Amino acid sequence: MNTRIHIRPMTGADVESVYRSLDQFEIGKPLDYIARCWEENVSGRRVTLIAEGENRFAGWLHLVFRSDYAYFAERNIPEINNLDVLPPMRRLGIANALMETVERIAFDRFGIVGVGVGLYSDYGSAQRLYAKRGYVPDGRGLMYLGEPAKPGDYVQVGHDLALYLIKERA
Repeated sequence: MNTRIHIRPMTGADVESVYRSLDQFEIGKPLDYIARCWEENVSGRRVTLIAEGENRFAGWLHLVFRSDYAYFAERNIPEINNLDVLPPMRRLGIANALMETVERIAFDRFGIVGVGVGLYSDYGSAQRLYAKRGYVPDGRGLMYLGEPAKPGDYVQVGHDLALYLIKERA
């Protein structure tokens, strides 16, 4: 399939259609979260990019200018988060196109960008994508609920267990 990918900034008109599109494929993003993302775009706290393929919503990605992850926040490293591509649109280069665009924004403004990635199989595609794009661990090890996991700790494998990665402008 030859799909033309178009990347653009989110608009207020996208809130409802993004919700419906994600919900259709059981990608759990509450409507109030999507609306909050839009509000943070308006206030300048984040940039949300929308990917369209075949003239319809295909995925999205966010760049948060002040990360909740303390290590990034203290070093003024913006964080990429919430990369979603709809299942029928995967393996068409959409995630790479979103990443290319968001990295350009981050590098122009900060010279660096970070991302946290989950460690179980649901995140396998993201792990591979970030590695192929040149992201490296930030050197702080595994984080659980935003805090370093220490030797001997028991942590729950889930969305709250992550490895944070960084990439600097080449």
